[in-house]
Amino acid sequence: MRVTSAEFIKSASDSSGYPEEGLPEAAFAGRSNVGKSSLINKLVSRKKLAKTSSTPGHTRLVNFFRVNDKVVLADLPGYGYAKASIKERERWKRMVEEYLVNRRELKAVVIIVDIRRAPGQEEKDLVAFLTGEGITPVLVATKADKLGKTRRLKPLREISEASGVPLSAIVTFSARTGEGRDELWARLRNILDF
Repeated sequence: MRVTSAEFIKSASDSSGYPEEGLPEAAFAGRSNVGKSSLINKLVSRKKLAKTSSTPGHTRLVNFFRVNDKVVLADLPGYGYAKASIKERERWKRMVEEYLVNRRELKAVVIIVDIRRAPGQEEKDLVAFLTGEGITPVLVATKADKLGKTRRLKPLREISEASGVPLSAIVTFSARTGEGRDELWARLRNILDF
């Protein structure tokens, strides 16, 4: 997809602050160090739309971005960040759950996993939760450039088995090279119907 406009709308901690764009929405979820912001930036062909940081846990609110005036992307706080307090992690969890359950514009959630690491319980729970809520999960194995193409099949099979998502439905992605960008847009356009 050709991105002609991509802009930050706002950040919010609860439904009272969510933007009212009236556009279909896709959220991006994953561990704190999995590269959600880098993936969003590559997806929209912008270097600094979503803020990236070398420190895990940088995203602490739900950040909303409008793309081509047709779709909204939401960057969710990462999970699994050990240096945040238990109280802070619980607050993030409640914030994300409220968003996932109550956001009527939400049509898809992109679950990002590192291709070199099998999904943990958080990812499994998230896939099950979304399926139960009628929200389509899109599984993306990122950092694909870290493995040669011949070394990817085994970890992709492990990701498929651990998550319950068919191997053919997993998008292989690299924020460095752009691999998987067009495929991910095609999946999102199909689900969000824009």
